[in-house]
Amino acid sequence: MASIQPNTTLTTSSGNSAGAWPRYLNAAAGAWLFISAFVWPHTGSELTNAWIVGALMFFAALLALGAPAVRFANTALAVWLFVSTLVMGGANGTVWNHVIVAIVAFIVSFVPNQMSNRRTPAAHHPA
Repeated sequence: MASIQPNTTLTTSSGNSAGAWPRYLNAAAGAWLFISAFVWPHTGSELTNAWIVGALMFFAALLALGAPAVRFANTALAVWLFVSTLVMGGANGTVWNHVIVAIVAFIVSFVPNQMSNRRTPAAHHPA
């Protein structure tokens, strides 16, 4: 448990922090997308798109644990998945699955990895 000294604040290396859960959620979304490609029927192009994008999302999320900027690869993959799904169309369940995964991956890709333990003096504001 960290103690906070008076007149100090915790700062983050890249804005607000959330720990590693965003990367694990993106990895889970990628794994689900990969698995779902083989769980129910997809057209040939949907199948290929789902397993490739799912695998790339999974590995990008894991790489982003050590290199936080890599998380933006999942931003691009989510945009690709969303647009390609709408362009290709397909079975209603498959479209919804891909769109939901794309939205989750997109949003979570903007959440920073972790908080640094660096402390900086708080600004002094006279009363």
